[in-house]
Amino acid sequence: MRSWKFWIGLFISIFFLSIALRGLDLSNFWETLRHANYWWLLPGVGIYTLVVWVRTWRWRSMLVHIQPISTQRLFPVVVIGYMGNNVYPARAGEVLRSYVLRRKTGIPMSASLATVVLERLFDGLVMLLFVFATLPFAPLPPAYRWMVIGFSIIFAVALAAFMLLAAQPERMSRLYTLAVDTFLPAKLRPRVHGIFDRFIVGLQSLRSPRELMTIFLTSTLIWLGETLKYWFVMHAFPFEVSFPVLMLMTAVVNLFTTIPSSPGYVGTFDAPGIAVLTQFGVAQAIATSYTLVLHVALWLPITLLGAGYMLHESVGWRDMARAAEMKEHPNEIAEPDAERDDVAAGVSS
Repeated sequence: MRSWKFWIGLFISIFFLSIALRGLDLSNFWETLRHANYWWLLPGVGIYTLVVWVRTWRWRSMLVHIQPISTQRLFPVVVIGYMGNNVYPARAGEVLRSYVLRRKTGIPMSASLATVVLERLFDGLVMLLFVFATLPFAPLPPAYRWMVIGFSIIFAVALAAFMLLAAQPERMSRLYTLAVDTFLPAKLRPRVHGIFDRFIVGLQSLRSPRELMTIFLTSTLIWLGETLKYWFVMHAFPFEVSFPVLMLMTAVVNLFTTIPSSPGYVGTFDAPGIAVLTQFGVAQAIATSYTLVLHVALWLPITLLGAGYMLHESVGWRDMARAAEMKEHPNEIAEPDAERDDVAAGVSS
């Protein structure tokens, strides 16, 4: 039987799709798809490949405190993770990425997952920056204002908590140890302590203002590059909006994809994207056809490339299923306890 999370995600996707497609004139929709100039997808896919390479470079810079790895060696791991996100629910590709990385390099999953969480945190912060930077030129649709405020609070609190963990690992470790030793059974304590120790190591990038700024600037470059893909794909359709509007669309749809949904962010990507475009005068049929084609252009090439790398790296579907199980049962992420002392020593260095 499938996980209850799968069914919740499926329900959420259906709900958002019903919003996205409500009142759609199907004849105009199909006519727009039929006359689109799909050659514009090629430069869009090309720029997106560069964006993924920059993402890989950012991850390499965050992993260097744990183990130096070349960007070229990491790139297939990142692409496999993208594919996992696209075919499994609940962003299981993030765990798959760390799972494959451990197989290739021996880096503990809990340490690399900390860097993945940091990536997502900075991605969210840049999305919010895009929203607030474009407000003078592209006002946010009223229906989404409170949700953006909620995301702002969540990301700000998360960043503050992670910076506190990174800045004072010894003190936070003592507090964490006290809580674990008080509330958990003795047989579980070593594994939980090990996860925490390795997670702290993955946060070491936050201890350097220079590295913090590098991560932030790289994240901004990544999302400007993704917006550029939106701009290229726009030229395949008979409408035009300003680049700030596309920045706003990029931010809103990617904030909404953090909501649990079916694999590939069906619905949670499409409904807010269509809403932003119609807010700025784009006809619903055109906005819908553009958003759905953009969604496919973001999903299909990276998924096919990830499948190719999966075969090359000898990663099987069983490994993907294992990563998906780890996503649902985080206690299975713990590595052997023997690693704990080595990693804990790195926390205080």
